[in-house]
Amino acid sequence: MKNIIILTGAGISAESGIKTFRGSDGLWENHKVTDVATPEAWARDPDLVLRFYNERRKQIREVLPNKAHLALVQLEKYFNVDIVTQNIDDLHERAGSSQVMHLHGEINQSRSSIDENLIYDIVNAEMKIGDQCELGSQLRPNIVWFGESVPMIEQAIPLVEKADIVIVIGTSMQVYPAAGLLDFSKPTTQIYNIDPNSVMQSQQKNLSIIKQKAGVAVPLLVRELLNNN
Repeated sequence: MKNIIILTGAGISAESGIKTFRGSDGLWENHKVTDVATPEAWARDPDLVLRFYNERRKQIREVLPNKAHLALVQLEKYFNVDIVTQNIDDLHERAGSSQVMHLHGEINQSRSSIDENLIYDIVNAEMKIGDQCELGSQLRPNIVWFGESVPMIEQAIPLVEKADIVIVIGTSMQVYPAAGLLDFSKPTTQIYNIDPNSVMQSQQKNLSIIKQKAGVAVPLLVRELLNNN
């Protein structure tokens, strides 16, 4: 079977009602990114950071996977499919996709402040000061913040290297290190970019740009790939 790698960003989740990362005013839910999404913010005001992510978690749990998430699941019937997402929500998993890698962490997980390998599922919606790991340190959201490394990128590279088809959905692929993933694709790999605001270069070999919303374009592309398989 052919290998398909799907790279997703905020655009696919936005159609489920999840607000995109930052608005035109540069704020994230009325907060500066530096106040809620950096190691320095965590050191300065962990209670604010926990409250911020508690609200994001509640919002995400109230929405549902959309037509794009659901359509991608159908590809698993005839292709080897891996999803590499920059999103911290669990909509791909809830739609039914079985192989999902989160580059920037997961909203429904916490991790130790002193050992990043100690990761826990968050059963309730809220984290609070005093929640500790087994080593006795405060738990933090299992999110990659600005200024932190993206360790999962090294595991994503081999997936792109073996891909016969890459589908990029709802992300500009302009922010590194995720933006560099396409550099590891084979010269023969067919690349599709689904984004109404795509800025990828259409003259790139084997690149098809589809300037439509994911909920419209993904089901159509999935149908085409299945018919041509």
